[in-house]
Amino acid sequence: MVALLLFANTVFAQRAKSTAAPASKSLTITAEPHAIVWIDEIRRGVTDASGKLTVKNVSPARHSLRVRANGFKESTVPILPGKSSVTVKLVRTTDAAELAFQEAEAAREQAKDDEARQRAAEAYRRALKLRRSFPAARVGLARILLELNEYKEALAEIEAARRSGAIYSEASAVEGRINHEAGFDEEAIKSFRRSIREARGFQPEARVGLARVLEEKGQFNESIAEYRKALDQLMDSEPVIYQLLGAAYERQQKYKEALAAYEKYLTLAPNGSLAPAVRSIIDQLKRDADGQEIIP
Repeated sequence: MVALLLFANTVFAQRAKSTAAPASKSLTITAEPHAIVWIDEIRRGVTDASGKLTVKNVSPARHSLRVRANGFKESTVPILPGKSSVTVKLVRTTDAAELAFQEAEAAREQAKDDEARQRAAEAYRRALKLRRSFPAARVGLARILLELNEYKEALAEIEAARRSGAIYSEASAVEGRINHEAGFDEEAIKSFRRSIREARGFQPEARVGLARVLEEKGQFNESIAEYRKALDQLMDSEPVIYQLLGAAYERQQKYKEALAAYEKYLTLAPNGSLAPAVRSIIDQLKRDADGQEIIP
């Protein structure tokens, strides 16, 4: 009997080990200096002056790696399972539409006021004049028009992007954001859910957008579930979502869960723009959390 139990325990342990999720690891990407890196369409950082970027928390599975550097043709390559490093050789481009698009993307990311946003919009429009069927440029233009509160024009660009290319999931996610900002929450929910379907579930931008709308409608459990799915997909690359998750728990008066989310934000972004406010909230929550138990 003892031998049988020992055998059973050994088999159970082996099965548990074989079915456990593979541990995440770091991946080092080598490309051009200051190149933007996406893994599975999630932006994970920018290479340094030597052209290297180490990304943490990458599962040892097959992934898609996209790299863009100003003046070079964008490249998308597969990352094979278990890889710890990958080198992407970019080729210089003279494509005027691509160069205008790169200029627009850089301008949008750096824009701090409406004048700068208008310059980014003009760069996108130049790219579209040079290449009419350029869905990525239309989605980028829609994003900057959203920031300029030009909702009708932004939605028109999303529709054009959907007609001319296959960036359906991203286009739908941006459409959801536009509808939300314009006050059409039911339409926003439809757009976000469509984006998630189009991406076969892997769409953190749409999940965060959906979570925010559901939270505003008082559907806190559903909202929290979407925040958590987004966090799982983003592998802690966007600490601000922990702040959003903490706020959702706080509105439910689940103070200890809120406290855990806020503390995770500070762990990932101790010098983040929200860090001072989050520390102040934590001090208050520690008093409010007395006597509560954390609900799994």
